[in-house]
Amino acid sequence: MYDYIIVGAGSAGCVLAHRLSEDPACRVLLLEAGPRDWHPFIHMPAGLAKLVGQKGVNWNYDTAPEPQLDNRRLWWPRGKVLGGSSSINAMCYIRGVPQDYDDWANAGADGWDWASTLPYFRRAERNTRGADALHGGDGPLYVSDLRYTNPLSAAFIEAGVQAGFARNGDFNGPTQAGFGLYQVTQKEGARCSSAVAYLDPARDRQNLDVVTGALVRRVLLEKGRAVGVAYARGGHEVIARCAGEVLLSGGAINSPQLLMLSGIGPPEHLEQTGISVRHALPGVGGNLQDHLDICTLQHSTQRVTYDRTSELKTAFDYFLRGHSGPGSSNIAEAGAFVRSPLAPDDRPDIQMHFVPAMLDDHGRHRLPGDGYTLHACFLRPRSRGRILLASADPRADARIEANYLSDPDGFDLKMMVECARLSREVFAQPAFDAYRGAPIHPARSDLSDAELVAFIRAKAETVYHPVGTCRIGDDEAAVVDPQLRVRGVDGLRVIDASVMPSLIGGNTNAPTIMIAERASDLIRGMPPLSGGDLHVKATTPALATAD
Repeated sequence: MYDYIIVGAGSAGCVLAHRLSEDPACRVLLLEAGPRDWHPFIHMPAGLAKLVGQKGVNWNYDTAPEPQLDNRRLWWPRGKVLGGSSSINAMCYIRGVPQDYDDWANAGADGWDWASTLPYFRRAERNTRGADALHGGDGPLYVSDLRYTNPLSAAFIEAGVQAGFARNGDFNGPTQAGFGLYQVTQKEGARCSSAVAYLDPARDRQNLDVVTGALVRRVLLEKGRAVGVAYARGGHEVIARCAGEVLLSGGAINSPQLLMLSGIGPPEHLEQTGISVRHALPGVGGNLQDHLDICTLQHSTQRVTYDRTSELKTAFDYFLRGHSGPGSSNIAEAGAFVRSPLAPDDRPDIQMHFVPAMLDDHGRHRLPGDGYTLHACFLRPRSRGRILLASADPRADARIEANYLSDPDGFDLKMMVECARLSREVFAQPAFDAYRGAPIHPARSDLSDAELVAFIRAKAETVYHPVGTCRIGDDEAAVVDPQLRVRGVDGLRVIDASVMPSLIGGNTNAPTIMIAERASDLIRGMPPLSGGDLHVKATTPALATAD
């Protein structure tokens, strides 16, 4: 008998396991479908390029055919390992901007405004630059400057300045807009996943059990209350019961899938799938949002890219020379936040990730020669998708209908054209003159808007930020209340990226960790952290000008 059962040892689940097991009288079970994070390429940052093909640590999802993207099935890699996607991602530490969280609160997520969430970002963070009003200095999650960067990353930042934008040394500082290097979730040149940051320090606690290779099949319900879970391990079904709460932290795909497998969800869909309705909750699986991304690729005339880097030499130098050299790079070293002419408010609405290598089809398609890649995504898409059950079998993947570019007014597509246009503008700046070869994708630099639309439909991919399928809210369509309790079911909460009412302006890993930090206090009935020195307010200027 446990006090808490946590389903999913990803970015949120590891935080919960750490915080809840701080009380030695509280017994916690953490269940993870994947293996331990033993693979050395998980911990060497540049190893993320090799993790693409490691099916043992990746759910390897695919969407249903996307009608607005030439009916392509888009690949959705998600972490299936201790640490979840924080063990396979590019480690960019981004929070978004204050209005993102104030929008959550205004939409019914009471207590999730910027003033309420900033203290939990700071509690989680151990920024190697030190603490200030916006950053934490002694949290479990290390946030560091990159030890190594490619010369092309500096050229990208300079190109942004030449295009009329500001330099920015801290995307999580007072201003998000501008071009600069990302800070990353690394400790002394190694990946600092949620498993490293939160789970490793708690592993020896006698009141915490961690079980890997455990696929949870359903939540056990008795008289309207969650009392445990049934999971498969080693060919057998195991029943685990709890006196307190079941906490779902499987992410934007797995958490709604498990709710529906347990009979909690849209009644008609459950009945069609052959699952008895235990509790009707129509919003489960809806409100799916993701950042759609378009990549612009250019050949390099100089062999300074990561395309021909010797993987053996990189690993040798990294592990034998103190976590140094290219092995410590997160590959997506530099980036930008830009406010487009179409922006409805003063927030940046386009994010860029620059990669000093040719990255086609998530790196799964290797191209000959040397080149560089610019990812660009629209930060606040209006299109909405859904997660459905493809089968009543828990081993079957859920059906992902992302519905990219499906918004009725076509604004998302207009913004993707802006992303592609801005990418070409940056690559055309003098900073790239010494490196610029022939264009790769698109193959010409003089495409019309109509040709850019065709290019986007043929090549756009996810940048790995699905959220929203168990939305926080105070309305009938919400799945969880502001305390993250599943509406209408006692003893059951969802705590992961699926509860976000809307996408934040940036990468989603840091906000997911923040959600779990705050949730741990809600669960324990602890008073919320005070905003303290919130007198330094993060801002989003209307225009970012060159310095």
